[in-house]
Amino acid sequence: MSELHFEMTVPPGADRDTPVVVLLHGRGADCRDLLPISPHLPEGTALVAPQAPFPGSEWGYGGGWAWYRYEGEDWVDPTSLEESVAHLDRFLAGLPERLGFEPSTVTLGGFSQGGTTSLAYALQNPGAVAGLIVLSGFLAQAPGIRTELDTVRGMRFFWGHGLQDPMIPHRLAVKGRERLRQAGADLTTRDYRAGHTITLEELRDLHAWLQGAPGAS
Repeated sequence: MSELHFEMTVPPGADRDTPVVVLLHGRGADCRDLLPISPHLPEGTALVAPQAPFPGSEWGYGGGWAWYRYEGEDWVDPTSLEESVAHLDRFLAGLPERLGFEPSTVTLGGFSQGGTTSLAYALQNPGAVAGLIVLSGFLAQAPGIRTELDTVRGMRFFWGHGLQDPMIPHRLAVKGRERLRQAGADLTTRDYRAGHTITLEELRDLHAWLQGAPGAS
């Protein structure tokens, strides 16, 4: 299995106490797409941005990259998703070497396909990350993805979504959030009068959540 290409921004003097956020880009983008979020994260946070393993052009997604083949609604091709989850597991295991230190905690997340893939990874690997960020994603219907107490315990979730999202309808966010709530997840949700995008208001809310501020459910 080949290594995922990646970009990262690491503050000077970073060590094991430095907060680490790993963000996955959306369909048809690349590992540079979410780097502009870095200044909106809490001061001193390291941002690591891996690139999806599949060329988006194979599935008609343009010239960027993709984490899985989308099949409609909240269904994805399970084979491509599982391959990306395996790539991501290997990538996260190699973070200490890439960063130059062993992070004490890692928060994982992403936008659109990146949020969906991050959520799938976290639910299949309980305890692997401390926090999970879904920005305009959905909870995929795929084998091995369980929403039960043992898969959400000890992890914080932030889920932001646009009310006018034409790509991933808000109702899919509602559906996925409800499954997490029923499992007993520590879930913070935010909705925005926006489409399929990340707004400045959402970045402010994410900043507060990363700092541990209480959120709305």
